[in-house]
Parts: sequence; C-alpha cells; structure tokens
Amino acid sequence: MAIWAAALPQKFILRKQSAIVAPPRRYMPGAPEMYFDKAIDNTRLVRTSDIKRSNEMRVFFAVMVFAFCMLLIYGAQHVSAQQYGYKIEAARTQCDQLADLNRTLKLEEATLKDPERIHALAGQMGLMLPAVGQVQQMDASNSDAGVPVMARANSISVVSVPN
Repeated sequence: MAIWAAALPQKFILRKQSAIVAPPRRYMPGAPEMYFDKAIDNTRLVRTSDIKRSNEMRVFFAVMVFAFCMLLIYGAQHVSAQQYGYKIEAARTQCDQLADLNRTLKLEEATLKDPERIHALAGQMGLMLPAVGQVQQMDASNSDAGVPVMARANSISVVSVPN
C-alpha cells in the first residue's frame, strides 16, 4: 500500500508533463527492506582533549563565577541598605517619642515646683511657715563651700515637756 502511495505521484507527473521523464526508482516495488545489526566496539576509542576549548570553558566559568559573586554582593548591599533604613526609621520614631515624653516630664516638673501649689498643699496638711528665730543659720564664717565643717555641741539645752 505504501509502495502505491509513493508511486502515484510519479504517474501524475508523467501525465501532466509528458516531455519530462521521471527519474528511475531506486528500489523494486514489492521487494522487502532488510536491516542488519552491525556490532561496533567503541571501547578502544580515546577522546582527544581540545586545549583551546578547555581554556575557553575555564575563562567562561571564571567570568560566570565573578558575575555571580558581584550579583550576590549587590543583593547583600541592597538588603543591608533596606534594613538600615528600617533601623533609622525606628530610631527616629523612638527619638520623637522620647522628646514628647521629655516635654511632658518638664511640664509635670514645672507644675510640681510651683510655689503657690506647694503653699496650698502645706496649708491643707496644717504646716505653717517657721516663726522668727525658729530657724538657725549655720556658721557662715567659712565662705568655702568645699571645706568640711565640724559639728560642735557647745550649747545643748534639754527641754522637758510635762505630760
């Protein structure tokens, strides 16, 4: 069947163009095609090394390793820069928070040091200003504040309160 399919186009060519002669067939129609195994022993063959090609491959490999290392270094620097950016932003946020806290604490300190507030609280607790003569000044003969002063007990008076 396959032989007739291959032969049909040649017949049509002959009918269309009678002046052109068809090329002779290389096989006989109806003859079986046979294939024979041929044992080939390639164990004794030795591949020769091409020095020029091996050098080219070494250079190519070295260039690829270098390019890969440069790519890794670039990627590491990029990631490191992003991480530093996040750390800087966190530090700025913390600095702003600490500045707000510092401002709040200074306002609180100013309100706590207010003399009118202290006088009002002392009046609520029943505290009064000291009477004249109730406060004794320390010996101010030493004008140096850095010089230590010795304590003395010259005039000690004992006051007894009747029960």
